[in-house]
Amino acid sequence: MSLVFSNSQSSINWIKKNLFSNWFNSLLTLVSLVFIFWVGSSLISWAIFQAQWGVITANLRLFFVGQYPVSLLWRAWTSLAIIFSLIGFSWGLITHYNNLFNPIILIFLGFISVILALLAIPISLVSSAKLLVILILFVTFAIMGQKISRKLPDFSNWLSLIWGLTFFFLLGLLQGAFFLRPVRLDDFSGLILTLFVAIISIVLSFPFGVLLALGRQSALPFIRWLSIAYIELIRGLPLIGILFMAQVMLPLILPQDMRIQRVIRAIAGFTLFSAAYLAENVRGGLQSVPKGQTEAAKALGLNGFFVLIFVVLPQALRVVIPTIVGQFISLFKDTSLLAIVGLVDLLGISQSILANPKFIGRYGEVYIFVAAIYWLFCYSMSLLSRRLENK
Repeated sequence: MSLVFSNSQSSINWIKKNLFSNWFNSLLTLVSLVFIFWVGSSLISWAIFQAQWGVITANLRLFFVGQYPVSLLWRAWTSLAIIFSLIGFSWGLITHYNNLFNPIILIFLGFISVILALLAIPISLVSSAKLLVILILFVTFAIMGQKISRKLPDFSNWLSLIWGLTFFFLLGLLQGAFFLRPVRLDDFSGLILTLFVAIISIVLSFPFGVLLALGRQSALPFIRWLSIAYIELIRGLPLIGILFMAQVMLPLILPQDMRIQRVIRAIAGFTLFSAAYLAENVRGGLQSVPKGQTEAAKALGLNGFFVLIFVVLPQALRVVIPTIVGQFISLFKDTSLLAIVGLVDLLGISQSILANPKFIGRYGEVYIFVAAIYWLFCYSMSLLSRRLENK
């Protein structure tokens, strides 16, 4: 009882100190509360009584997989099950001895279950059953991951490798490897295309950006000035211009018998653009490492390569984790420009849905749903970066 009382007292003191410390702050707080209540009540009223969310439930398949062949949708369901199972497994490994299912998590899982039950009628009973099975797999693998973490505490160090191998396996599954019917990358659309382009661009731009940052600080003039020229040139161009150049210029540079799919050209544009900004972020981290660290490592007998790999880069990257993840989040949101270069990503499929005469005027519902998807992925990346920074 005393603990609850002390917490309530501290909350009241915080409110008095930060929100009602003087007459001006009190007036500003009251005006802000009235404005938030007015906007919030209007949005809630619109969402409950006026919005027609049937446009979302009727087009869920288009939002997530776009024009992916209907006969091959089992690949998408299998990929989704594997992803959520691995997310649950990773969560169980990270939590270690902490409470895996606290009341907030249980309430959230119960809320998801209720949503799935309510969606059974407008979507289909089979699809809702599949989603429920995926939710059960998530919980099961989370419990399994926590048990493994207690027996093998260092097993979490293999998570990055597991996720990397899983990504290539899922890519092969969706694209038609393993003696399956092939599907061209240009046939990917919807959220699946957005995620594919974002993940590949992030994975490729990170090492490229690190190399550019190291090249900009190189003692060799040719490498240093070449890196500087590339970084300053790319940072002076808009992303949409680079995407158009990648779509138009790459086929002109390559041999005539070599035809690169449009998705690959878009990934090349995103990688070239993001690497230049990442290089500047990493360079800031490299400059923050004291020279004494390098001198001490060399005094211990390490050569320049090992000093860079084991001493300088780990400290530099740790400092700039927030800015690097911020760049990755920006890159993920920039994939919405794919629609301008003829690829149907999540935003492009939304525009196609709104062009349907049955759903004309449903802009609010569609764009709120798309914004929620973008926010979910971006906020997840932000949480992951904070956990990585603390670790």
